[in-house]
Amino acid sequence: MGILGFMPHVAWVAPFAVLLLCIAVLPLLGTTKHWWERNTSKLLVSVLLGVITVGYYLWRGVGFEGADPGLASAKLVLSHAILADYVPFIVLLFSLYVISGGINLSGDLPAHPMTNTVFIGIGALLASFIGTTGASMLLIRPLLQTNSERKYVKHTIIVFIFLVCNIGGCLLPIGDPPLFLGYLRGVPFLWPFNLWKEWLFLNALVLVLYYFWDTWRYRQEAISDIRRDEIQVAPIRLQGTVNFLLLLVVVLAVGTLVPGQKFPGTNWVVPDIWHGVGLRELVQLALVGISMWLTPGAIRRANSFNFAAIGEVACLFLGIFVCMQVPIEILHAVGPKLPEYNLTSPRFFFWATGILSSFLDNAPTYVVFFETARSLEWSNPEELLTLTTGGKIALPLLIAISLGAVFMGATSYIGNGPNFMVKSIAEQSGVKMPSFFGYMVYSLVILGPLFVVVMFIFV
Repeated sequence: MGILGFMPHVAWVAPFAVLLLCIAVLPLLGTTKHWWERNTSKLLVSVLLGVITVGYYLWRGVGFEGADPGLASAKLVLSHAILADYVPFIVLLFSLYVISGGINLSGDLPAHPMTNTVFIGIGALLASFIGTTGASMLLIRPLLQTNSERKYVKHTIIVFIFLVCNIGGCLLPIGDPPLFLGYLRGVPFLWPFNLWKEWLFLNALVLVLYYFWDTWRYRQEAISDIRRDEIQVAPIRLQGTVNFLLLLVVVLAVGTLVPGQKFPGTNWVVPDIWHGVGLRELVQLALVGISMWLTPGAIRRANSFNFAAIGEVACLFLGIFVCMQVPIEILHAVGPKLPEYNLTSPRFFFWATGILSSFLDNAPTYVVFFETARSLEWSNPEELLTLTTGGKIALPLLIAISLGAVFMGATSYIGNGPNFMVKSIAEQSGVKMPSFFGYMVYSLVILGPLFVVVMFIFV
């Protein structure tokens, strides 16, 4: 991006940094907490900071990506940010959110440690195939209902966030937002499945630790609560199963209807309707309409379904995608200089991507380091992956970036979108969840050593 040899002044990263700080800090301050809860407030901040960024490209004297300075550059920035990235991203999340919201899994099983472990393990598996948002929405309420008679539930929700909201979603682009943005930038749809060993290793380790943790907590429960848990049982009931078929069609649409590329096995080129927005997005929106039409309203009411959570994501990421154009442009300019400082190792990219994903949102963090890695030369041509959009990227760096963004998005409530959503649902159900920094203590103590192990084995 940008003109060769030109780099924006670092001060113009400020809108991007301010937006991410707002996401992290405003929900914690008493004076802004309630104001920030409104999606209109989030949209106002996103639009304001986005306008500042577009204004920079409008008024600077150097064109963006070879465009003429001024209006042409501003239009090209918006085309990159909104049409190429934001619209496909939000349409995918919206379709997964709405369609999975039409599936109701209810019931109350005895909350034995093995029951909870299997429950979370199933969620970690589903996360890659219906998205971390979809899997979280599907499973969090029945898990809470199953554990409603127990006193010690907080640790179960924490591990649910670790695995179902984050680590479980690294096998397909629809699993976690960072991987979908990589797919939009040319990573083949099925490539993330190569991470199955890392996925299996970390999920298995966390589940084993959780089983012993929950067994210890189960023994501390009052006898009266254990008796109620054994008596108050309701069979598992699954409603809205047609939506599983619709989710499968979403996966197929995302994987095959790539604008401007041939449909697999044919010479038919998928139409690019408008600057990267094509038939893929129209099919997903049509599937949303079919889901709303086929799913009885009672099922969505049982899920307490509404559009507030996806609206929050839409408002915030509108600003994020526009404002992150400057740091991406800077990293394109800085990337070739990283070898001078010996900052090109996969382990550097693993920790740099992961640490920033812990405190910021992991999707834009992934993009920044992906673009940096793509700008670097790599000595071993056999380790280069050809991107469908053109160009190449070093596989060791892509693996490190993908693992860092997806895995370490679990280390804070703001690391990934579903984290805060699950926290909120748990608190509405009466579970006292840790504070922002309290949660990070749990994640760093439990996940931190495991990330070190992952680094030594896989990165």
